[in-house]
Amino acid sequence: MSYHFSKILDPGFDEAIEKTTSVLKEEGFGVLTEIDIKETLKKKLDVDFRNYRILGACNPPNAYKALQAEGHIGLMLPCNVIVQEHEDGKVEVSAVDPVASMQAIENEELGEVADTVRGMLKKVIVRL
Repeated sequence: MSYHFSKILDPGFDEAIEKTTSVLKEEGFGVLTEIDIKETLKKKLDVDFRNYRILGACNPPNAYKALQAEGHIGLMLPCNVIVQEHEDGKVEVSAVDPVASMQAIENEELGEVADTVRGMLKKVIVRL
């Protein structure tokens, strides 16, 4: 089982960030965190890295259900979506598969939430 869903986009990196954030919002997700890996690696290690951004996406109703079902699930929240620019200039957007990432947790109620969020994130990737 793959642990992510991905799609290559035509727009440039900044446009891909905007479009991804917009489609996430339309599908009921907010972006709680945004980590600029390129900037962080430059600042912390003084190394150059490609454009790579991690968006911490959250759907509040499903996050609440997950937290009610499993007290430690916050360790795996929010759902990460990455936007990265490859060496050939192509931009890829990938979303975590919450079903794959939560396989180790034996909790049927949580599994149902993960399955719902999986469907929502797949829709985001398809719509990009």
